[in-house]
Amino acid sequence: MKSYRKELWFTVPTRRAFINITQQVNDCLRESGISEGLVLVNAMHITASVFINDDESGLHRDYEQWLEELAPHEPISRYLHNRTGEDNGDAHLKRQVMGREVVVAATEGRLDFGPWEQIFYGEFDGRRKKRVLVKIIGE
Repeated sequence: MKSYRKELWFTVPTRRAFINITQQVNDCLRESGISEGLVLVNAMHITASVFINDDESGLHRDYEQWLEELAPHEPISRYLHNRTGEDNGDAHLKRQVMGREVVVAATEGRLDFGPWEQIFYGEFDGRRKKRVLVKIIGE
């Protein structure tokens, strides 16, 4: 069995964003030389997420609105976490809802997706450098 590891780095200029990283993950799979196996993609920060869904702008706006209703950024005083001097209590909750990681099967050298599925990096407390781990195992 082979193993491959790569870190993808992102610096999002805004507080929140959704970035389609499917092509970068495909590039990793190609670089790995693995044709049959599993691809793990996970956010290495507690205020960011990796998830799978449709790459449709209306859905992304719906996510933004829904997450902000669930865990509004302001007032920042509503979160006990922010008493530490941070202002990102909401980002931790948004990450919890959206998830830390995804695992995708690799079949015949391709990501084995259903219709419309794409991999996204979700940023909930941007404006600094963060990483995503891609780990691939297989043959």
